[in-house]
Amino acid sequence: MQSQDVSQRPPTAGGTGPVDVEQAEAALVEHYPRLVRLAYLVLPPGLGRSRRVLTAHALTQRALPRGRKQPSVIPAQTPGRAGDPGYAYLRERVLRTALEAARPRKGLPRLAQLPPLLPQVWGLRLFPRSGGADELALDQRLSALSGPARAAYVLRGLEQLPDPDVRDLLEAAGVADPGGALAAANSVPAQPGLLSSPEFDPCSLQARPTDLMRRRQHTKAVLAAAGALAVCGALIAVPGGGWGPDGAAAPAYAENPAAEAALDPGRLTRVSPAVWRTSARTDFSVWPARGPLTGDKGLLRRALAVWARPGETVRVSSTPGTQTGGPAGPPQLLYAGEIDTARVVILYDGLRIARYAEPKSGTQGAALDFARVDGAAGGAAGALVLGRSDGNVRYLTAPWVTKAAERDLTKPDAAVTPLALADGVTVPLASPALRPGACTSWNVLQLTGASGTQLTTDLGELVPAHLTAGRPGAAGEVSGPEGLRTWAPFACSLAAERSAGIRSVNAWAYAAQPLPDGSGSGTWVCTRAETWRGDGTAALALFRTPGRAAGTVVAKGTDVPACGPRDPHVLAGVLWKSAAGSWYLLAAGSRNTASIGASGGVTASAPGPLLAVKAAQGARADLTGRLADGREISGLH
Repeated sequence: MQSQDVSQRPPTAGGTGPVDVEQAEAALVEHYPRLVRLAYLVLPPGLGRSRRVLTAHALTQRALPRGRKQPSVIPAQTPGRAGDPGYAYLRERVLRTALEAARPRKGLPRLAQLPPLLPQVWGLRLFPRSGGADELALDQRLSALSGPARAAYVLRGLEQLPDPDVRDLLEAAGVADPGGALAAANSVPAQPGLLSSPEFDPCSLQARPTDLMRRRQHTKAVLAAAGALAVCGALIAVPGGGWGPDGAAAPAYAENPAAEAALDPGRLTRVSPAVWRTSARTDFSVWPARGPLTGDKGLLRRALAVWARPGETVRVSSTPGTQTGGPAGPPQLLYAGEIDTARVVILYDGLRIARYAEPKSGTQGAALDFARVDGAAGGAAGALVLGRSDGNVRYLTAPWVTKAAERDLTKPDAAVTPLALADGVTVPLASPALRPGACTSWNVLQLTGASGTQLTTDLGELVPAHLTAGRPGAAGEVSGPEGLRTWAPFACSLAAERSAGIRSVNAWAYAAQPLPDGSGSGTWVCTRAETWRGDGTAALALFRTPGRAAGTVVAKGTDVPACGPRDPHVLAGVLWKSAAGSWYLLAAGSRNTASIGASGGVTASAPGPLLAVKAAQGARADLTGRLADGREISGLH
């Protein structure tokens, strides 16, 4: 189906019966660009192009009858006029008001001669795109005509009306001498194509700033007056000092019912403490509202207002891929209370967790943190970070958590340290995400409840990352002995995933390789970090030899399917130096790898999932593997 540009052709002839309001509205929507162009061409050029644009839009938008209480039938145009009745009615109204703006008047000006209240654009000048020499010459000739003569020329050229219809329309619009207007219009050669050019299109605009120097001077004066008014208002509204009703939020810009509802503490969703016991869901939607300040409406109001309109002094942070806009409606309250030196409110809107924090004393230092949690369930919805201080972190745990403990992930056989829980809040525990210097241990949070035991780790974000172990697609919790032993040598590799929006991290011991000098067996492990946003996943290949407590990252892949549920295969290699001083290229693939080949700095191949060949120090090789089904895979780099 071919589309047509209705703005560049006159409406087809229609009936002459009565016109109702709905018909006029439909005509306005359909022919709006054409009506605005008509008004723009008829308006006096002395207004300037920017004001002509805004006035043309204002006159066209005012062409409809005011209010719905008026009679639903509008007087129809006289027979014989071109155009459907709704368009003909609007055209006459637009023409009449445009001519009023061009008509000189003593005393008070007419409404059409005043600057339009709406539409209005502050700080910008809008005007049509410049045309060529022909358009400029035509604009100059039209500016020399009177308003009625310009109208006659435009009705002839743009509307393609015959002279009798032009005369009738001018007469209906209040022109005293339509014949003289037609005669004056004859002095300008007919150029209907130019009237449809972008030069005269007030719906396709360019924007430029207004007088910046004058605006700056006016802005300073306005800001000074507003500042004085704000200070006086603050002294009156908050006589004792402290937070105002909206706290550190920016001023409200408009009255919006949905936005106002989202800011009402009384409309916050509060879940009963017993809901999770019967619900099929194990996510944040079944968390009850906890904390001693859940009834503090002033605190909750400030948290909601800052979420909707964070002021310039508010520190806003978010995990990658998380939107920071206000809630679409009243969110769910998860916590409100005092943590260390701050009052904290945690809210949930179905997709995000928002944490608001303000100092207990003073009005400086409010913070707003966001994290994505869409699709969170089970271990991914087991805890949230309430606050961090002095290298420690405190968590709010899920309602189904009955026990919490601290575990050093680098020591799989060490006992756990129980953590006291008070209304779901843990006592402080050391955070590996905040610890500077070399990594010698990695403390994680162990949660036990109705769904078993899970491990989560703080990676510097609002939601801790869930740790798992095992083959992709069949991974389990780390709480068992095998999972703990898999993670222990590679726990410090989690530091590479800080502040990356990580949802979960899985460790998979995919191969064990005998060392060529007979000194034992090396262990190959792949860790894969999944993000809340989907992209940005990171797969690390790590290698550990006997006698070393920690493994080494030897290869990495970003946004690759390897080592994940969609592609549970991996291939990586490393240059290894034996105790005798010889260098080897060691490579290992997952168990379905039928052969491995090396090219580049080292050329070799071997059947099966393992490759060990002598190599020069510093050699670089490209690895390729072939799976048992014939598919080729490449090594992580």
